[in-house]
Amino acid sequence: MATDEAAGIYARESTVLDRYVQLGIAQGRVLSVEFPADVPDGSDEHELLDRIAAYLDGEQDDFADVTVAMTMPTDTRAVLEKVREIPYGESGSIEQVAMMVPGRDPDEEEDLAAVRDALGENPAPILIPTHRVRGGRAGAPADVAETLRSIEGI
Repeated sequence: MATDEAAGIYARESTVLDRYVQLGIAQGRVLSVEFPADVPDGSDEHELLDRIAAYLDGEQDDFADVTVAMTMPTDTRAVLEKVREIPYGESGSIEQVAMMVPGRDPDEEEDLAAVRDALGENPAPILIPTHRVRGGRAGAPADVAETLRSIEGI
């Protein structure tokens, strides 16, 4: 899905999360997904917000067609790209993610720490489902990540 709408901030309240879902979009790419507690500025009309609302209501969506701007170091991007491959309703361990990333050894604590750090740098939780990684940091606040796992049955 190309996010062709104008660049800007889009936000909508989610009763499921008990907070807002806020998107930052520019040049057809998602720059960020955030979960502010207070009312953010921005329009609440965006196709991706509709899809996220449906997902939060239990509709399966992998968001694979959504382009996320990955303006970050190559090592971090490599981890987050692999996390996008973890299917809806499934989870993987931090060690499994390390095995998926070229050059990372799941038996090396330094490599596991690098993977954990990359997970914590996730700019677009839900779209990059770091909540599916056991033993890692999620890009979303802890209560949001727990809700996302519950929605997916993991």
